[in-house]
Amino acid sequence: MPRLLSLDQSGRFEVGAMKVERDEKAAVRPANMGSVVIGVVIFVCSLFFVFYLVPNYIQEPPFLQNPMMSPRFLPGIVGWLTVIFSLLLAFDGVFGKPSIEQSSQEENAPLLRWGAMVVALAIYLLCFEALGAIIAGILATLILFIAHPIRTWWQYSLAFVLPILVAVIFINVMNVPLPLLFF
Repeated sequence: MPRLLSLDQSGRFEVGAMKVERDEKAAVRPANMGSVVIGVVIFVCSLFFVFYLVPNYIQEPPFLQNPMMSPRFLPGIVGWLTVIFSLLLAFDGVFGKPSIEQSSQEENAPLLRWGAMVVALAIYLLCFEALGAIIAGILATLILFIAHPIRTWWQYSLAFVLPILVAVIFINVMNVPLPLLFF
């Protein structure tokens, strides 16, 4: 009967006719330490937000017909999503594959990219009421997409779809009035 599993001199396992190489350095340190640190910091901050800030500083009226109408509803959802995504970021930093080109892009990120993100935030904040939620959202999202290395046309179409979708959810589902257009 042939051996199903054997180890040769080069450190490769041989399973039947397949050869599998062993990587001894993969489990030594996290693939992306920056992601781990950022994920843990955001995780701690989001837990502080969910368990301390939301319950203690957002007042809830005593009589609510619908729990979705509570002022704590949306901050709670955003807080828990931040908890989940921060854990995913930390786990990706530990168990993900190291990306040399991504880390070099992040280290060499131009100051112009950071400036574009600040401009996008300023446009959204300053033009929200003047231009309306949809147009301000489209402009800010387009600036963010241009500032980052997004180069496919279908991703730029999301800059139009997402602000419209968010406005429709706020207006029709949550009954939150938003300024739609500038006229």
